[in-house]
Amino acid sequence: MLNVITHDAITEINLARPPVNALSLELLQALRRALDEAVRQGARGIVLSGAQGMFSAGVDVPALLGRDRQGVHEYWREFFSVCAALARSPVPVVAAITGHSPAGGAVLSLFCDYRVMAQGTFRIGLNEVQVGLIVPECIQFAMRRVIGAYRAERLLIAGAMVDAQQALSYGLVDEVVATEQVVPQAIHWLTQLLALPPRAMLATRALARADLAEAYADVDALPLDDFLDGFFHPETQAVLQQLVARLKKKD
Repeated sequence: MLNVITHDAITEINLARPPVNALSLELLQALRRALDEAVRQGARGIVLSGAQGMFSAGVDVPALLGRDRQGVHEYWREFFSVCAALARSPVPVVAAITGHSPAGGAVLSLFCDYRVMAQGTFRIGLNEVQVGLIVPECIQFAMRRVIGAYRAERLLIAGAMVDAQQALSYGLVDEVVATEQVVPQAIHWLTQLLALPPRAMLATRALARADLAEAYADVDALPLDDFLDGFFHPETQAVLQQLVARLKKKD
């Protein structure tokens, strides 16, 4: 489910769950362990990448709909634990957005230090509202940090997906490059950052990201029960079931 690749002082964690890198519980657990292990092994920076054409399709909705409330709680707690691991990472993390990045894929990128996206027709955004899900405050906060309050409001309420060039103009991503250059450019940016005096850079980074780290200091303090109530609302369940039915027709 993951490929871990070493580039000198930088560790690349590559999502490898075909066909679309849907975020299953097992993939999230593996990702959180890989983030922790990279730091323990002395990585000075991390690149989070996907497959060419698809960074991650987000939450594995068909698998999630088959779970009871306890199982759904376990899933979302793990998802937010990964967000917390990224938010509180002691080393910088770059999202190498190698293709489409809807919903959960876009969320993970918001917690990284920097975002490099593949150019072209690939789209990114938090389209949760379009599939009947409420975007919780803890995720809205992360998006506001990146693109500002008003732009976040407009995109979140509409559940909008935007192409790479729009994402760049909104500040949702920091660079747009050819697909095959996404990972190399992410590594290049990190290499330049790591060439700075490390004590000054890391201390300044910690101060700059203190609000995000504090917001995710305790995953169990996040309003998971409220989120679960929304997930099991009949409207949400109906829209998600329709989504799964459309996905099955495509197979």
